[in-house]
Amino acid sequence: MLFYLTVSVLLASAQAKFYTDCGSKLATVESVGVSGCAEDAKECILKRNSNATITIDFTPSLDVKTIETEVHGVIMNLPVPFPLPQPDACKDNGLTCPLKAGEKANYRTTLPVLKSYPKVKVDVKWELKNEAGEDLVCVLIPAKIH
Repeated sequence: MLFYLTVSVLLASAQAKFYTDCGSKLATVESVGVSGCAEDAKECILKRNSNATITIDFTPSLDVKTIETEVHGVIMNLPVPFPLPQPDACKDNGLTCPLKAGEKANYRTTLPVLKSYPKVKVDVKWELKNEAGEDLVCVLIPAKIH
């Protein structure tokens, strides 16, 4: 009995991930990566005056012509926009648009963590939206700006 309990706990912890899906409607999120953040971390550390690399592997459920990236830092339920150097996900972010339904896509970008950002805990809400403004991907990443 103890053996089965141990195996169950290990399987549950092996499936633990640092991000949560916050409404990916038109795509299936396969994986999310943040540089320097272990998959089983409770929160990702974002160092000020550095860059964080974000990767999202997903499969759209419909054809997509264009993709816009929106990133917000959510502090006490208040979303604050994070400016991105390239909000067009189809330029310099590993994606070649249009995307075909059912074909895996690999999004990769760099987020500048500015020195002027306060040292706070924040949930990073990362959205990839199609041409109609609908969420393909929406992930929430708990982070701490350090």
